[in-house]
Amino acid sequence: MDGRNLVFFASDIHLGLEVGDPVEREARFVRFLRGIPVERTEALYLLGDVWDFWYEYRDVVPKGYVRVFTALMDLIEAGVQVFVCPGNHDMWMYSYLQSMGIKVVDQPLVVEHSGKLFCLGHGDGLGPGLRSYKMMKAVLRNGAVRRLFSMLHPWIAFRIARGWSRGSRLSHNEKYRFKGEQEPLYQYAEAYSRERKVDYFIFGHYHCPVDMPLGNGARFLVLGDWIDSSDYLYFNGISVLTGHSMKTE
Repeated sequence: MDGRNLVFFASDIHLGLEVGDPVEREARFVRFLRGIPVERTEALYLLGDVWDFWYEYRDVVPKGYVRVFTALMDLIEAGVQVFVCPGNHDMWMYSYLQSMGIKVVDQPLVVEHSGKLFCLGHGDGLGPGLRSYKMMKAVLRNGAVRRLFSMLHPWIAFRIARGWSRGSRLSHNEKYRFKGEQEPLYQYAEAYSRERKVDYFIFGHYHCPVDMPLGNGARFLVLGDWIDSSDYLYFNGISVLTGHSMKTE
């Protein structure tokens, strides 16, 4: 694609989360977006939980994030494809992002770049087991539930969401311990790779960087978050590497 072979991946920025310094976190993310070399970049994939909460009414969206959206639109206008895969915190995306040229996609998304196949997603709910979580997710994505929630005044709805966020493990700085080969998401990738040739599986959700081999030689990678760190991944046309956006002092 016009000599562009760089592809960037990030997830779990949790914009709006009132933990640490949310203003600095947003500035750090914008700096990352502004630092992407547009003349050499084909695509940017944001793999869920970019926002700690996101809900669109027909005529109302959460306020703020102007610099983030401006940076994303500048990338698009420069020829970079921008994809967003909703996570469990920002699953209720409709037409607002699409109106900017952002492509909202479901997981798992399989794409090809420079002859390599990537399986991408947020990662929540993929794999064996997790029955209660999958049921809850199905309920929250149900059209009737969405319509009921949209009947709430935004002032009420957004405060309910903030209360839910304050009760999450992120607000209490609780770290998840990835279970390695016993993790359902890893087992999902292992099973998927036996059915279809994929070179890289890249997900978010767990907030802990992971890089493990799969049985067929593919790599299984999990992105870190932007709360305590600022890790991202990028593909240079040959392999996937780790990058880091430094905090502002």
